[in-house]
Amino acid sequence: MDTKVYQIPCAIDREDLLARLHIKPDSSYIGKVDQLIDEALKIGKPKIAYKLAFVDDKGDDFVVIEGIRFSSRILRVNMEDTFKAVPFVVTCGTELADWAQGYPDTFDNYIADGVMEAVLRSALEKSYARIDEEFNLGHAANMNPGSLPEWPLTEQEPLFQLLGDVQGLIGVELKSSFLMSPIKTESGIRFPKEGTFYNCQLCSREDNCPGRKAPFDKDLYKEKYLKKD
Repeated sequence: MDTKVYQIPCAIDREDLLARLHIKPDSSYIGKVDQLIDEALKIGKPKIAYKLAFVDDKGDDFVVIEGIRFSSRILRVNMEDTFKAVPFVVTCGTELADWAQGYPDTFDNYIADGVMEAVLRSALEKSYARIDEEFNLGHAANMNPGSLPEWPLTEQEPLFQLLGDVQGLIGVELKSSFLMSPIKTESGIRFPKEGTFYNCQLCSREDNCPGRKAPFDKDLYKEKYLKKD
């Protein structure tokens, strides 16, 4: 199946943004925040590139999707019961990235960065719902290259290869460092999966991580993902 492109409605959860920026509703900075929110909503064009793909082969610690190998024991185990996968790249968009560069002042740039992050969060929620409905995934989970040592950032390369010309489609460039530009972009593979899985369950970073979706489970890797002799 060819890679699809969809422009996602630009949205921002203002209350959540203020909480993440640690700005109180009665702060003297509210005017500046609202100004940047209004600008972003007019300019922002978040987008997703995605496709339905199928697994060709599975080994102990790899999955082959449409002839492209992804090396990860955790991905392999999580995809045990499915041959359906949806690789994706979701971005806040080059329009907002260019807009944010117009705010070089440290504090203004801090707000602009938070606004772009808020747009990406909203775009991701809408993208997951769209993917699940369009491809009838039912209960689904994600894995993202670089989110865990067992699936490093270098796995961005096969993911982009699977999707094709991502930069031409939605303006997202994969750099030689395997980071993406615009920086407020998320890539991954979404797949049907019974039960709950979040990358965070296997991540031992501090629990105050702003992106944490689930607590670290110190026994999960050993119980589920460690190779048995």
